[in-house]
Amino acid sequence: MNGLKLYIVVLGCPKNDADFALFKYHLKQLGHEVVDDLEEADGVVIDTCGFIVDAKQESIDTILEFVNHKKRKPDFKVFVTGCLVQRYPKELPLEIPEVDGWFGVIPPKAMAETLGKTSKYITDPVAVYDFEGREDTDMPYAYVKIADGCDRACTFCTIPKFKGGFVSRKIEDIENEVRYLVSNGKKEIVLVAQDTTGYGIDIYGKQMLPELLKRLSEIEGDFWIRVMYMHPDHVTDEIINGFAPEKIVKYFDIPVQHGSDKILRLMGRSRGTKELEQLFDKIRSTYPEAILRTSIIIGFPGEKREDFEQLLDFIRSVEFDRLGAFVYSDEEDAASYNLPEKVSLKTAQKRLDTLMEAQAEISYMRNQRLVGKVIDVLIEEEVNGVLIGRSYMDAPEIDGNVFVKGSGVNRFVKVKVTEADTYDLEGELVE
Repeated sequence: MNGLKLYIVVLGCPKNDADFALFKYHLKQLGHEVVDDLEEADGVVIDTCGFIVDAKQESIDTILEFVNHKKRKPDFKVFVTGCLVQRYPKELPLEIPEVDGWFGVIPPKAMAETLGKTSKYITDPVAVYDFEGREDTDMPYAYVKIADGCDRACTFCTIPKFKGGFVSRKIEDIENEVRYLVSNGKKEIVLVAQDTTGYGIDIYGKQMLPELLKRLSEIEGDFWIRVMYMHPDHVTDEIINGFAPEKIVKYFDIPVQHGSDKILRLMGRSRGTKELEQLFDKIRSTYPEAILRTSIIIGFPGEKREDFEQLLDFIRSVEFDRLGAFVYSDEEDAASYNLPEKVSLKTAQKRLDTLMEAQAEISYMRNQRLVGKVIDVLIEEEVNGVLIGRSYMDAPEIDGNVFVKGSGVNRFVKVKVTEADTYDLEGELVE
């Protein structure tokens, strides 16, 4: 296949962003070109998500959008890869025959080499890879995938069924990738996996996240390391203590999913609310500056009013700094699909609104405590003389921003906080 000009669309989670940074590198090595203008492109590569109904629908709508583009430009190629394809390998090619190539969850290099050589490449998922190079955006942060797949048994989740069991990358390979990114000016490294607490168990026989953090923190350079997606049942004292090095931001992303013991049991979770509260107390007593982020599923089968009230009590007790929530998605091949007492969408949506109102009050109160304090901020953008950045308290793309007047991006600055609202901060540069 001669070199193609390819337009790239990445849907889903940051693990896909990490994969496609490497995929773009391998495309270029093979003589292809990545273009930002669709009208210039010979084809598109769409990385899909297959996690929940809304994500699946977004992926399908995106595929159909490019199939329509192909109707106007018959030589245009449509290639689709990722979790949706891995989950529905038989159904998708039958439903959307206009697609030129379907590829499951395979390493970026294999994806680049196979593109255009076959119309279908779906094997058992191979979700990790060796680092050879990557092509990133101009943003000062980068996602690095340390593992993929999952061995946990959460009843609402189908990921282990189509992505396979937990597979870790070697420490040395991750070190090489982080060194490369830091030497190329990245200021924040965001470590991602399906569950980062499981890192290393499959290849080293034990949880190796603390050792990985120690090794990465010893890399020279002016940068932060952020860890995402830690399963609450598997956060140990060793993992908490592993956040001690200065370069590791004290940001704990621990998706509890609910605050009712009954619902947690139905979800297949082992720690109840009391143990979770003890975990969060331990984190905050170890690191008083710690930021706690969580995710909540509303409307899980069997969720009664009293369960929802217990959830509200739980989040008010813990006072999470950051919280995201979504309505339960009834996935046909998840264990929870067969549970009785489904919650209506109307009820779930109403509860979601109530939850987010309660969390907004907590977030506002916790942000107000920052007024007058000086914080380190990573500047990402400059718009009309206003700098937009993030502190260690905010992860890229999901949390709030810090706004300050000035100039110059991709650098750390000190900012005195002058105003705080529910999610964002304003301040002034401290020279």
